[in-house]
Amino acid sequence: MTLFLICQTLFVQMDQQIMCSSHEPNKSDMCLADCATTHTILKNREYFSNLNLADANVQTISGISNLINGSGRANIMLPGGTTIHVDNALYSEKSRRNLLSFKDIRQNGYHIETMNENNREFLYVTLVSNGKKNC
Repeated sequence: MTLFLICQTLFVQMDQQIMCSSHEPNKSDMCLADCATTHTILKNREYFSNLNLADANVQTISGISNLINGSGRANIMLPGGTTIHVDNALYSEKSRRNLLSFKDIRQNGYHIETMNENNREFLYVTLVSNGKKNC
């Protein structure tokens, strides 16, 4: 996974995953930055500071599935110490991966773009402060 923190700017290689954690990141847990999901979906309870357990259905490309076991406030730490707070994350113990929604990235004040560097495509996640991108 390629992740650079430069001038409060994150570069995430698009074909790789973001390491995320509720504590110091380690290689055992990964997040996919996902532009298609309406909610962040997390597979581990450790991310949640407040979790309300309740089974629910979710609409997937394959149809409706009973994959959700609860919802609540979650905190995700990215490499470099950047923390993403998610007020309405979904908990799914059946999920194979954690999905971090673009919506929740944006709600934490980050702006997402794509860029190409040396024929490698990256997500360009920039902290927006006072209406300006900080680089």
